[in-house]
Amino acid sequence: MLAAKGMRFPIDVILVCIRWYAAYPLSYRHLEEMMEERGVFVDHSSINRWAIRFLPLLEKVFCKYKRPVGGSWRMDETYIKVKGVWKYLYRAVDKEGKTVDFLLTAQRDKAAAMRFFDKAMQANDVPEKVTMDKSGANKAAIDEINARSETTIIVRQVKYLNNIVEQDHRAIKRVTKPMLNFKSFCAAKCVLAGIELMHMIRKGQLMLQGCSELSFADQFYALAGKIRLV
Repeated sequence: MLAAKGMRFPIDVILVCIRWYAAYPLSYRHLEEMMEERGVFVDHSSINRWAIRFLPLLEKVFCKYKRPVGGSWRMDETYIKVKGVWKYLYRAVDKEGKTVDFLLTAQRDKAAAMRFFDKAMQANDVPEKVTMDKSGANKAAIDEINARSETTIIVRQVKYLNNIVEQDHRAIKRVTKPMLNFKSFCAAKCVLAGIELMHMIRKGQLMLQGCSELSFADQFYALAGKIRLV
């Protein structure tokens, strides 16, 4: 249940603010000014709390209505700054560019790669192929998965084949750039879940009846409506 109990603002205002924040390169103060121009006086800190509270919930329910992805994955990691320190956002897309999964980690090592692959495979089944860069940690993680599995995942470490996911990182970094650092690891995970959610909706990965005829914004609100029913 998407509960707004105890909130000073109606749920429609909350959804507009968090949608804009996760979908476009805006800061909380930008949103505060934009809402004020529309006659809604909300502090930027309130929008921050809404984003942290509701965006992970929306992304979690989206997974129930996510279109299946292909069996050929392109996997890579990019950098996200949290409290002035670089952290690592593991991401994968299929050969059509559809988002497979993502995971923010503090370290860039075999254990982090294992957590990412376990999360991605639990939600999307085991891929036929995984294309990655020359990272030894990522290759070691796949080798361990292959060793404990009955089916073998084909690994390709060919840089030019990974251009799809490297280009896809740009959509995420474009939105995070005006945020000028996350203040905590937890906040970063929550907001990145929302940014990835909006990016997946844009790519047509929401599988709801009639959603293909809806605008980007209306698909988001349709998803929020589903949350009220679960």
